[in-house]
Amino acid sequence: MKEKKTVSQTFMVIAVLYVTCLLLSNIIAGKMWAVTSSITLPAAVILFPITYIFGDVFTEVYGFRKARTIIWLGFGCSFFAVLIYLITVALPHPGFWENQEAYALVMGTTPRVAAASFIGYLFGEFSNSMVLSRLKVKTQGKKLWIRTILSTLVGEGLDSVIFVTVSFWGTMDNGTVLQMILFQYLFKVCYEIVFTPVTYAVVNWLKGVEGVDTFDRDIKYSILKD
Repeated sequence: MKEKKTVSQTFMVIAVLYVTCLLLSNIIAGKMWAVTSSITLPAAVILFPITYIFGDVFTEVYGFRKARTIIWLGFGCSFFAVLIYLITVALPHPGFWENQEAYALVMGTTPRVAAASFIGYLFGEFSNSMVLSRLKVKTQGKKLWIRTILSTLVGEGLDSVIFVTVSFWGTMDNGTVLQMILFQYLFKVCYEIVFTPVTYAVVNWLKGVEGVDTFDRDIKYSILKD
C-alpha cells in the first residue's frame, strides 16, 4: 500500500491525543511519586511513555516522514506552553492574591530543566521512530513487538539519560542521579511491554481504517525536511 499524501481525520485525532499527553506530562512532571521508600519517580512516568506508544503507531502505520511532522509539532506546542507558563508566572499579581508562590512552583520551570526536557524529547522520539522504521523494513513488517520494544529501549534510554543528567547532574550525588535514570528507564520499558497488546490492536485497526501500511524504503532519516 502506498503512503497517502493527505491527512485523514483519524490521523488528526491521534495527533491531538499525542500532543495532549505530551503537554500533560510536562505539567505533572513536577510531582514526585514515592513508588517505595527508596524509589522516587516523577509522576510523568504514568503518562509520558504513552507518547512513545503513539510514536510507534505513527511510524508503523504512516511512516517516518509523518511521524517526524508529529514529533516537531509536539516540540513546538511544548515550547509554546513553557513560554506561556513563564510569562504568566512573571505577570504582576495583586496583593490580595496569595497563591503566587504555589502557582510559580507548579507552572514555572528553570531554563536547565526546560532545556533537558526538550533535548531529551527530540533525541528520544526521533531515535525511537528511526529504529522502528528501519527494523520494519528489515523484518518485512513482521514481529511488531520486537520493533516496538527495541525502539523503546533506544529512545527511552536516550531520553532518560539526557533528561536526568542535564537536569540534576551536580545538584545531587551521582549515585542518586544514576538511580533515577535506571528506575525511570526500567519503568518506561516495562510500560511499553505491558501495553504491547494495545499497540497491536491500535495498529491493526488503523491499517484497516486508513488503508495504509508504510514501509520506509530508500529514505533519508533526517530530522528536518528531506
